[in-house]
Amino acid sequence: MTHKAHPLPNLERLHEVFEYKDGVLFWKKMPNNRTFIRKVGDKAGHLKPDGYFTVHLDGHAYPLHRVIYKMFYGDFVGDIDHIDQNPSNNKVENLRTSTTSENQRNVSLRKDNTSGIKNVSYDKAGNRWKVRIHVNGKPKLIGHFKDLELAELVAFEAREKFHGKFAYHGNRILGA
Repeated sequence: MTHKAHPLPNLERLHEVFEYKDGVLFWKKMPNNRTFIRKVGDKAGHLKPDGYFTVHLDGHAYPLHRVIYKMFYGDFVGDIDHIDQNPSNNKVENLRTSTTSENQRNVSLRKDNTSGIKNVSYDKAGNRWKVRIHVNGKPKLIGHFKDLELAELVAFEAREKFHGKFAYHGNRILGA
């Protein structure tokens, strides 16, 4: 069973209670809540262990990046992607709408990756480097290569071709 998030408050309400400054929301007006210990001018929201900020308003918790995106662009459909993969960077220029699939393309190197290169793994059986990416939610084998640098280049080109503006290549520089 999936849990559907509560819809974001309307745009008027968001602008009534929040002020945006450089990726951070501040309380402009306090919501009606006697247990609220914050005051006008304080930062709104708190950092969760997963690196995302959440803000509570009118009895509901909302992802801060979704609130900020709505404040600037209005209602949207789908996900909000952090372009730089940093879930704590909520500057409006770092946020864009995406489908869930697009959002998943823009992810960092997996923790279990042993090659140090996104979409490249070592195939012991074939004694070669394997390049595999996901296209439309399905794994796609691009090929096997004896040379790691060639596998890295092929993976880079495959991400560009199939993931477009949502391609994330990691922090490695080709050949470094």
